[in-house]
Amino acid sequence: MNEHVAVNDFVLRQKEGSGKSFTNELSFQEIAEHAEQQMASGYFREGYRKGVRIIDVDISLIDKFICPFVRIDSKTKLLAKYVQRREGEEFYIQIRAESGELLPAGKVELILYHHDVLSENDEQTTDSEWELISFHALPKDVNYMPMGPVTMMRNQLELPGGTKANYKSEDWAKSVEFWQHYVSLDASK
Repeated sequence: MNEHVAVNDFVLRQKEGSGKSFTNELSFQEIAEHAEQQMASGYFREGYRKGVRIIDVDISLIDKFICPFVRIDSKTKLLAKYVQRREGEEFYIQIRAESGELLPAGKVELILYHHDVLSENDEQTTDSEWELISFHALPKDVNYMPMGPVTMMRNQLELPGGTKANYKSEDWAKSVEFWQHYVSLDASK
C-alpha cells in the first residue's frame, strides 16, 4: 500500500498562538510524510466515517508537538468568545482558559481525510489520495480525545465546513464529558 499524503490548507492554521496543537520543530510537509510512513506500516485506525483515518505519531516525535490544553479545576478562569472558524461558516461560542499550565503531550494523532470525502464539499486542496487536515497533541495519560461537540454539530447538521456524519448518543456524551475537563489555553494574550 503506497498511499500518498499531502498537506491540506486547513491544517496550516495550527501554529503557535492559534490555541491548537502545533509544532515549531517539524514542517507540515514533514508531518504529512510521517503520516504516510506510519500509514504504510499499519499505524492507523479508521475515523468517524469511511475515508477518515487517524494516524498514531511515533513515540520518538511526540516531544516535538505542543499540547494546547489545561485541565479545568475550580480556579480555572474561562473566557468565551463568539468566533468564526473561517469565512462562510457559522459563528460559534469558543471557550478558552485565561491562564493555566499547559499539559505535556503524551500522544499525537494525525487526522487524514481521503480525497473523496474532501471533494464532497470541495475542500480538497491537492490532488493527492489523502490529505492531512489536522493533528492533535493529547495530554499525557489521555488515550482518547473525542471530537469537540461544535465540530460534531457542524458535521451532523451538514453546516458549512462540516463533513457529513451521524453520531451515536454515546459519542455525544463522551465529547461533552471530555470537554468538561479540558480546555485550550487562550493564546491571544
